[in-house]
Amino acid sequence: MFTGIVQTQAEIIAIEQREQFRQLTLQVAPQFLENLEIGASIAINGCCLTVVQFTTDTVRFDVIDETLKLTNLGELKIGSEVNLERSLKVGDEIGGHHVSGHIHTTGTLETMTETADNVAMWIAFPAEFKPYVFAKGFISVNGASLTIGQVHDSQFSLHLIPETLRLTNLADLTPGDKVNLEFDQQTITIVDTVNRYLEQKR
Repeated sequence: MFTGIVQTQAEIIAIEQREQFRQLTLQVAPQFLENLEIGASIAINGCCLTVVQFTTDTVRFDVIDETLKLTNLGELKIGSEVNLERSLKVGDEIGGHHVSGHIHTTGTLETMTETADNVAMWIAFPAEFKPYVFAKGFISVNGASLTIGQVHDSQFSLHLIPETLRLTNLADLTPGDKVNLEFDQQTITIVDTVNRYLEQKR
């Protein structure tokens, strides 16, 4: 479980590619890896992965075919920057919203508009997920807990403050880039429950 509050960014320094499998090695600030153990969970661009090896300033993950299919991790290259968050501990402050690290799908950045104080972007997503996307609702984008602005057809807008841009890789996006999307599980549960009830009533 995570909060969607990105703690740091890390650079991909090595990729081992095999059929339907990738191993990613990241260069990470040593303080981020303090008290880390093999088998620990870390969200990489919002995707929960298991630590398989680490040193004082590197960490390695295995990425299997299902994860590669549903996320943008298969498109990462040497030098790519990713968002990182350690798993939530009991008693930790939840500054964002509960995020499972289980990516539902990817979205595509359509437009990005910069002003002096923020960045506005529109992200397109598969139409099948539209029932879960509401104005002012929660969404996780590349692991960052964000509030949806407007929703139009199968697109939603975001407005990012300078602190979010500083802490995450969202500032580096360009139109056409894919982002990992995790929809709010509470919203999914409510929508699906209501729909099942209405179907039964019919």
